[in-house]
Amino acid sequence: MASKILFITPPFTQLNTPYPATAYLKGYLNQIGVESNQVDLGIEVILQLFSKTGLTKIFHQIEANQANLSDNAARIVRLKANYLQTIDPVIAFLQDKNPTFAYRVAEGDYLPEASRFVQLDDLEWAFGTLGIRDKARYFATLYLEDIGDLITEQIDSNFGFSRYAERLGLSANSFDEMHEALHQESGLIDELLCDLLERKIQQYQPTSVAFSVPFPGNLYGAFKCGQYLKKHHPELGLWMGGGYPNTELRSLKEARVFDYVDFIVLDDGEAPIRLLLDHLDGKIPLNELKRTFTRIDGEVTYCNSNAVKDVSQREVGTPDYSDLLIRDYLSVIEVANPMHRLWSDGRWNKMTLAHGCYWGKCTFCDVSLDYIGRYEPITASILCDRIEEIIAQTGQNGFHFVDEAAPPALMRDLAIEILRRQLSVTWWTNIRFESSFSSDLCRLLRASGCIAVSGGLEVASDRLLALIKKGVTVSQVAQVTNHFTQAGIMVHAYLMYGFPTQSAQETIDSLEMVRQLIEAGVIQSGFWHRFAMTAHSPVGLDPKAFGAVNLMPVAGSFANNDLPHDDPTGADHELYGEGLRKSLFNYMHGVCFDVPLHEWFDSKVPKTTVPKNFISDEIRNEPAVPYQDRKRIIWVGAQPELQLFEEDEHSELIFSGKKEDFAMELPLDLGKWVSEMLQTVGYDQKLNTLKPIRESYESEFGDLEELLESEVWEILREQGLLVF
Repeated sequence: MASKILFITPPFTQLNTPYPATAYLKGYLNQIGVESNQVDLGIEVILQLFSKTGLTKIFHQIEANQANLSDNAARIVRLKANYLQTIDPVIAFLQDKNPTFAYRVAEGDYLPEASRFVQLDDLEWAFGTLGIRDKARYFATLYLEDIGDLITEQIDSNFGFSRYAERLGLSANSFDEMHEALHQESGLIDELLCDLLERKIQQYQPTSVAFSVPFPGNLYGAFKCGQYLKKHHPELGLWMGGGYPNTELRSLKEARVFDYVDFIVLDDGEAPIRLLLDHLDGKIPLNELKRTFTRIDGEVTYCNSNAVKDVSQREVGTPDYSDLLIRDYLSVIEVANPMHRLWSDGRWNKMTLAHGCYWGKCTFCDVSLDYIGRYEPITASILCDRIEEIIAQTGQNGFHFVDEAAPPALMRDLAIEILRRQLSVTWWTNIRFESSFSSDLCRLLRASGCIAVSGGLEVASDRLLALIKKGVTVSQVAQVTNHFTQAGIMVHAYLMYGFPTQSAQETIDSLEMVRQLIEAGVIQSGFWHRFAMTAHSPVGLDPKAFGAVNLMPVAGSFANNDLPHDDPTGADHELYGEGLRKSLFNYMHGVCFDVPLHEWFDSKVPKTTVPKNFISDEIRNEPAVPYQDRKRIIWVGAQPELQLFEEDEHSELIFSGKKEDFAMELPLDLGKWVSEMLQTVGYDQKLNTLKPIRESYESEFGDLEELLESEVWEILREQGLLVF
């Protein structure tokens, strides 16, 4: 019997868009002729739970248990009829299936309101008077979160919209708590999950089932599904892979894990999966598997034959999103900040530009692991082929490139290829704030459809940025983020506190840097993360080199990635988390920039040593970029119309922008030269450098520097002539 795989993403990941791992693998199996299907049980459980039928079950269970209710839960139960009346229309609205419903919701007197609506003090700063649809989605999101609070309090304390029983997977050195939870009586969410799972098995009739577990919040769901299938469909082969096993389970010794799955594969799944399917078909023995854990004679065994190489990025195929309920995901607004909400708002086709990270040096990152350490880009042409295939498949032209750090040169080539093919796409990605992102490169990216970037500012301290080998300075970040913002590209900053040896002074100075960056308008959103030391990062592999000399013993048989440690030379980082979070929340709302930093904290903190205008000065004083012959030059505007008036030896170039026309009068010969030059460097032509342009100009008119310093050149630059 030919292999037929069912890929499952267990609850819960994202409400607005499918996690891409199963689509990647399905795309690869298409290449080698293996039949597969995929399902996101997370969104399907949510849709079952948040429906009139699901809410009826929730209210019935609460009333039957006669449990003690908090004041908030009691209010929701009293408003039961209102919730049952509104839930299905709200879900349809968040699925973009009922857009006119926004007018009803935005009025503010249609949805029942509980504690989540307390934060609605003033929405004018976020939505103004015209953003009716966004305002309605924000209200609808708060409404769902109110119901979520009721579920967490009364139905299942492990519930979360983007995670399920996450605490069971976080820093789980022992498997005991997970094992115990899996043997407790099933609750409502587990019942919905298993019922959906059975329906998928009957629908697709697979020979094996593979669970994608990207995060700790997917782990319990995967094991619960495995437990059900072991009992009711013991003939199926069960396997697991994804980000969580790749980072947390590399030293797995816990044999009980294999009561729920048969195999766990690490890193890129294509080659291990192909070999695993050959094994399940009886073609190869266990010892020929690649990067695969299994249980043999009661012991966990790691099988890792190097006889078969990994599949190159050119050969993995186009991600295939078929089977997934693309049009049923919920576009929610959890935070009104326009950049911050991209993670939860809108349906994004997720792709990668390159395998791994081209930088690969950050000391807090798992650079020793394959998914980061092995860098392998693919060409812009192949990427655009895949983009066009996915648009045709999904009907969606929004793309989130989920690279660790997208390479600037490949982003440049991709932008040019998008322009050449005249594709209409919207895209965003993660980057490093490196100097390669010049003002003109950012303008090129924007012209191709880039709307946002996220990147690691991390500790916002030059000493610590050097210690973590980030390869950037705060000044550089200020200038690069200004380039993006001026080009119309939003910027999100990942921020970190608690890195080994980080002092209280450095924490407060980092906050001041962030305050100034947001006040200057060059960063639109951010998020503070507490530093976590991991076993596969340079700091985890050699903590003494970073001052964190006291590692606490964590030997366990299950997850062994997070390394508890003591930082004897740094600050008490527990004192700062809430103050950093509160201040950033206000800054992202455009308020409280003048509040003294110490007022955000409950304990005494040092005064900042950062000059008041440090960021604005660094932006203003950025040196001009010289026009070197090796620089690339490209025209991204429409080709102007050239009108010649030979009787008085002048010409006019008429530029037709998307909003208005603009005419530039030039001497006859110069007008002809400019017109020909713009055609030569158009985005539909071979990419040129400045050298032949210089040689051409100087053969006819003299020193190019005169043109570069003229108003003519300034106007051409404004209209779309880019040099980078």
